[in-house]
Amino acid sequence: MQEGDIRLEGLPLKEAPTAQAARAVDGEGAPPGGPSAQAATMRVNEKYSTLPAEDRSVHIINICAIEDIGYLPSEGTLLNSLSVDPDAECKYGLYFRDGRRKVDYILVYHHKRSSGSRTLVRRVQHSDTTSGARSVKQDHPLPGKGAPLDTGSAEPPMDYHEDDKRFRREEYEGNLLEAGLELERDEDTKIHGVGFVKIHAPWNVLCREAEFLKLKMPTKKMYHINETRGLLKKINSVLQKLTDPIQPKVAEHRPQTMKRLSYPFSREKQHLFDLSDKDSFFDSKTRSTIVYEILKRTTCTKAKYSMGQGEGRKKDSALLSKRRKCGKYGITSLLANGVYAAAYPLHDGDYEGENVEFNDRKLLYEEWACYGVFYKYQPIDLVRKYFGEKIGLYFAWLGVYTQMLIPASIVGIIVFLYGCATVDENIPSMEMCDQRQNITMCPLCDKTCSYWKMSSACATARASHLFDNPATVFFSVFMALWAATFMEHWKRKQMRLNYRWDLTGFEEEEEAVKDHPRAEYEARVLEKSLKKESKNKEKRRHIPEESTNKWKQRVKTAMAGVKLTDKVKLTWRDRFPAYLTNLVSIIFMIAVTFAIVLGVIIYRISMAAALAMNSSPSVRSNIRVTVTATAVIINLVVIILLDEVYGCIARWLTKIEVPKTEKSFEERLIFKAFLLKFVNSYTPIFYVAFFKGRFVGRPGDYVYIFRSFRMEECAPGGCLMELCIQLSIIMLGKQLIQNNLFEIGIPKMKKLIRYLKLKRQSPPDHEECVKRKQRYEVDYNLEPFAGLTPEYMEMRIWYNILRGIGKLAVIINAFVISFTSDFIPRLVYLYMYSKNGTMHGFVNHTLSSFNVSDFQNGTAPNDPLDLGYEVQICRYKDYREPPWSENKYDISKDFWAVLAARLAFVIVFQNLVMFMSDFVDWVIPDIPKDISQQIHKEKVLMVELFMREEQDKQQLLETWMEKERQKDEPPCNHHNPKACPDSLSSPAPSHSYHGGVL
Repeated sequence: MQEGDIRLEGLPLKEAPTAQAARAVDGEGAPPGGPSAQAATMRVNEKYSTLPAEDRSVHIINICAIEDIGYLPSEGTLLNSLSVDPDAECKYGLYFRDGRRKVDYILVYHHKRSSGSRTLVRRVQHSDTTSGARSVKQDHPLPGKGAPLDTGSAEPPMDYHEDDKRFRREEYEGNLLEAGLELERDEDTKIHGVGFVKIHAPWNVLCREAEFLKLKMPTKKMYHINETRGLLKKINSVLQKLTDPIQPKVAEHRPQTMKRLSYPFSREKQHLFDLSDKDSFFDSKTRSTIVYEILKRTTCTKAKYSMGQGEGRKKDSALLSKRRKCGKYGITSLLANGVYAAAYPLHDGDYEGENVEFNDRKLLYEEWACYGVFYKYQPIDLVRKYFGEKIGLYFAWLGVYTQMLIPASIVGIIVFLYGCATVDENIPSMEMCDQRQNITMCPLCDKTCSYWKMSSACATARASHLFDNPATVFFSVFMALWAATFMEHWKRKQMRLNYRWDLTGFEEEEEAVKDHPRAEYEARVLEKSLKKESKNKEKRRHIPEESTNKWKQRVKTAMAGVKLTDKVKLTWRDRFPAYLTNLVSIIFMIAVTFAIVLGVIIYRISMAAALAMNSSPSVRSNIRVTVTATAVIINLVVIILLDEVYGCIARWLTKIEVPKTEKSFEERLIFKAFLLKFVNSYTPIFYVAFFKGRFVGRPGDYVYIFRSFRMEECAPGGCLMELCIQLSIIMLGKQLIQNNLFEIGIPKMKKLIRYLKLKRQSPPDHEECVKRKQRYEVDYNLEPFAGLTPEYMEMRIWYNILRGIGKLAVIINAFVISFTSDFIPRLVYLYMYSKNGTMHGFVNHTLSSFNVSDFQNGTAPNDPLDLGYEVQICRYKDYREPPWSENKYDISKDFWAVLAARLAFVIVFQNLVMFMSDFVDWVIPDIPKDISQQIHKEKVLMVELFMREEQDKQQLLETWMEKERQKDEPPCNHHNPKACPDSLSSPAPSHSYHGGVL
């Protein structure tokens, strides 16, 4: 998906200029009633701009100062209506109508204009005594607020659902105004039935929230970054010159030599920060992050109890107010309930077109999101500046992963080329292809399959050598070390980014943010508390009053009140049904995956038997390839479909658990999704690697599924070639279909559909319509941000998962080399059974003999003369005694020797590779030395800065005290010699002499 095709709901945006908040006063819609009601309406503690359809002027009501939470008092002034191209003045929706206040966030809602709509007017007394005297005539009511109702006219039927949503929006927006935000509403838009609320955070709110969130901001202090010297400097300069053509043309990507010292913002220490340009001190990403935090914690208490047919409003007011204390919902709940349709920050502007003003979005498209720059490095700093730290860290991780795949792919290609170069020198494959060997193999299935020549599997044997050769062992060891190196490289890269982006302590801050309870959790807690309250009322209703001991009754009532006020939490008992559902559902879905794999196995067996009856020799000679390819394609389709299903089920299972925080929700979701998708994707691969051909039995005593289907065997060259085919088709297919189709194709198709719909609505004036649209209207039509996929979420969780997979991969590689490939049997034959120290005779050593007269009844081939001669002894791949032995068809000693060697290799390989991985982990430090030095330097500079500040304060205090002391002292003259400092400080000579004698 291209960067410009998505609406950034909940994502912070880039730096853009911002203006100081304008203060103005205008009227409110006249409420029903007389002049007193109108006067009361004017005493509204709101700072609200409106854009009615008839007049696109600005109306703002000033909010009074609230000193205890840091709001600043201000006097309002009337803003004149914008007469000349108001859209250009506000940069087409990027600013309020005054052209000075920047839009930091957008709330979108659907509205139905009805004359019968009721109005909720917030009557809050002004702290300013003079505000009651001010009144301005209101010509136009606020959008969504009806005109005074005529008591004589019949009231139309009311839509309680929409009316309730409007009430909830009004209360929520009023709470936003009380939090210090400034709002401006626009319902006269190009999108029918959709209204927009523009939000602006003034300077005092930004400062307050930055201090609450402990945001690190740059101070005035700047220092030099230590540069590398000597050989490393020369190497870096050479690398920079070589990689200059593939570097993005972005200013943020250039190496920095100076850096500002950062410190958590504090309103008491504003003098430390560079506030010369307040408009750009908080960039757009920071501003939208601050506003989103306010939106999340600002609550709407009338949500739950005024829904339905209006009965909630008629409930007892005392009970309703008590319940409202628990029923607090932020923007997430309002979006989920449809009160608002969307909430998102704005893009900087367009990224396509001739006359488009240059902005960071356009720069990102040209240097990052365009297909023509796929070969360039990512402008990570610009990505972070525009989308925020979390998205920036993800794409940095993706870039490091892609870079680290380059050496791994190069080594893999070298190993493959080594197999290609040595295929003609491989003695086992040459023996299998030698028709002079005349080795007759036993049938692959009962009745329909006949005897076959081993030389017919020549192509499979030669191809298997490409992946099953001595270099494969080296490649498995290399990949284990590569995984350890990749994890260490990413940790070092992440530390560099944390230092560059001032994210030291970022994880702790995110932990604090994510400790906020989710709306769903609060709703369940509310439901539980209400049930508990109703049960307590029922108990008190059935308990008779104790008239004899009133004091005891009062104590019980007080204790009951204390228990009711205790904080209610969800315990394991409340979640037990959800836990049980999770356990049963996960087991059931894993069983479904196993059943599908079993069905594919039966398909392979039955298809092989069906193709064996074909009269065409070419079809019968390619049975293995045909069956393997079709079965893998079926597996691929099933895996892709079940991946989508399991992703939805994992999210549903996590929702019914009702985790308390977003962090807990993400962790549980990732674990379930990873577990289900891992089992779904790798179960067929594990079957081919470790189970296929292991439990076949032998001719005359085969193992059957459901007493009808004989277990399939591996090819004479082993199952590794089939495993490679399975892996390549599944992995490439998922990459092409899931990544390209789902992540690129479907979004582009949606974009095309939106474009066609827009063009169909107004074909002649399409271009003009697009030009007239405001920025928030254009962004609303973009594809909504549907949340982070599991790979985006919580990289710390993925880090632990990757570490576990790295350890598991070592064990799996050891078992694959030992049991799936022929590497260990070849070594055993070479050093124990070979007569001349070569691999000649290895194929014959791995084959056992079977007398065709020992077939069970009904299992012998229907056409025993298919090869043109009568077969008496056929061969099969296994280590068993020959039919002429006393213990015919028993497992031979060679089998146990090979098994012992395989297990020994697993133990040695696993411990050796894990030791080497841990050694790499120990050798490479997590924090680069230069970064640790810079962090230490920042701490020292910060201490020096505060010490200097304290010294200045102390010196200033001493100077002030000295001046005050001099003011309080009387003047020194001859009439008052005792007041002179000399007379007070210089003792008499006699006193001095007397003291000396003593």
